[in-house]
Amino acid sequence: MFAPGLIQGRWLSAEDFDALQRLIAEHPHWSRRRLSIALCEALNWRTASGQLKDMSARLLLNKLAQRGFIKLPPRQRSGGRQILRALSEPELFSLGNAAGELIEGPLGTLQPLEVIAVEPRTTQANAFVCHLAQHHYLGFAGAAGQNLRYLVRDCYGRDLACVLFGAAAWKAKARDSFIGWSARQRHQRLSLIINNSRFLILPHVRVPHLASHILGIILRRLRSDWQLKYHIAPCLAETFVERERFAGICYRAANWLRVGQTSGRSRYDRDHTVRVPVKDIYLYPLCKDFKERLCA
Repeated sequence: MFAPGLIQGRWLSAEDFDALQRLIAEHPHWSRRRLSIALCEALNWRTASGQLKDMSARLLLNKLAQRGFIKLPPRQRSGGRQILRALSEPELFSLGNAAGELIEGPLGTLQPLEVIAVEPRTTQANAFVCHLAQHHYLGFAGAAGQNLRYLVRDCYGRDLACVLFGAAAWKAKARDSFIGWSARQRHQRLSLIINNSRFLILPHVRVPHLASHILGIILRRLRSDWQLKYHIAPCLAETFVERERFAGICYRAANWLRVGQTSGRSRYDRDHTVRVPVKDIYLYPLCKDFKERLCA
């Protein structure tokens, strides 16, 4: 039996759940996407810029289905939201094999760097997906929700790095203590934090100080880029660095603040039996009054 609770960052009441059941019963032929949009409209579930949070609603629907509370329509083979994907396997193969030329030496010999905000269905999008899928230890299968993707090239047009920003973690004890906000404030203003979920320097690129330099360039434009795309001016950037793999040197060199570490538990582990790698939590203020804005 359904009990009211917090799901996907939203409190779902018994009345909300009844409304969802009516939507499913009255429109059995709707796709999951159409259902998520209708749910957002019924609950007035929107971003700070007024956009429907249909991807969050879709994740909420999936969680309810996994717990046996609802039955969703079958997934459709076509349509729906498009994410950045490589256009064809031959192009992927070509891109992957192009990354072999050793790039090394002083940073100054590669400047000025070109930072490209990646757009869907472009050659840059193909390169971005390919590089992360092949060379990042977490891989890459697309990113749901709001995000910015950057491809960094040197002055000769050679790919050097990929950087991805997306939605902030729902909870992080050390981060939340540092900010000093309440659970209600976090719920209302979490969209003002963005998460650096991927940062890759290509393995054949060995240039001292390159990583921190790239972070500095992107951080200077990140707030305005995000505001231009989503009409939200973020106040804080966060990232989680797996401490057994990385020392976080480039983040410290770029003036990020280490505020603590994660607990080593997964958010999906309700019984506290699954251990995941401990990660250091780094934050970077995007405006001077970030605490005041987040705690307003």
